[in-house]
Amino acid sequence: MIWDIAIAGGGPAGLALAIRAAQAGLRAVVLERSAEIPDKACGEGLMPSGLRELESLGALGRIAPADRMEFRGIRYLQENGASVEARFRRGSGLGIRRTALTRALRERALECGAEIRRATVLEAKAREGLIEVRTDDGPIETRLLAAADGLHSPLRRAAGLELQGSGLQRFGVRRHFALRPWTDLVEVHWADGVEAYVTPVGPERVNVAFLWQEKRAHFDELLAHFPRLLESLRGAAAETEARGAGPLLQRVRARHADRLALCGDAAGYVDAITGQGLSLAFVASRLLLRALPKDLSSDLSPALRRYDDSLRAGWLRYAAPAHALVALSRRPALRRKAVGAVARLPGAFAALLELVQ
Repeated sequence: MIWDIAIAGGGPAGLALAIRAAQAGLRAVVLERSAEIPDKACGEGLMPSGLRELESLGALGRIAPADRMEFRGIRYLQENGASVEARFRRGSGLGIRRTALTRALRERALECGAEIRRATVLEAKAREGLIEVRTDDGPIETRLLAAADGLHSPLRRAAGLELQGSGLQRFGVRRHFALRPWTDLVEVHWADGVEAYVTPVGPERVNVAFLWQEKRAHFDELLAHFPRLLESLRGAAAETEARGAGPLLQRVRARHADRLALCGDAAGYVDAITGQGLSLAFVASRLLLRALPKDLSSDLSPALRRYDDSLRAGWLRYAAPAHALVALSRRPALRRKAVGAVARLPGAFAALLELVQ
């Protein structure tokens, strides 16, 4: 059997693509190395555009109320006591436990007719009309291979699509606490060299995630930078162990090769600082399916170039603010002035938030 599309990686990016491929009548198989639902260190917040994409995938209703919580906007809190906040103008965001999101998307993919196999992709070789994929569960043949295998994608590296990063690298770590959220906003606490993101991910649960630019740091050491947050968490039980990720910046020379398309974090990543990663991954799945021809045995190069081109506008809307905020995070004095200036201008923060919704 020759599959129409094989997807390496059973996280949200790969499963969204599997859902849309199956809905389009394509024979789709997801190759996921983990036996259990894969977890990941992330802020677990879906911006309003991402929530709309999740609804269009038909997975939102499968997520239990205990594993999700709406949020209405963003609040920045600086170490000098200054703050600025704004609410979304179009809809709300959703804090959602990562494993619950993946489980819902997996159930939806199976319902739509995709197949999910426990397998690790070891090698992929394109030949005329198809690509041969060697896995630890045996070989398969497919017309197109989608690499949704994460931030440090082995398939991206093997295809020569990876560019080396330069400069200081950033890392992330997250942990969940059993605590009723004290606000319907995502809070971003700033300190010198580190930010804390507090996202409500259930009626009795918050996700606390840190981003910083030194490789070695423990969760409690990072939390100590934020006395106000530490006080808010006092007495709350930790529900999960700290889980880290990084380095975050991943640059690519292109998002496609011969019968290979990069999706999700594998397609390049700047930083989690804007919360747009999942939204962009969901959009990419739609754009890839739209670009593909009916005859997948034909030359796919023009279609994959169209996919890359169509994704570029959304990527720039994500990358430009992300790079700007990362630059500010490395210049605390400038960041305090910039955020203070925005706070003094009525409607300015809401306008900026509009760019990343």
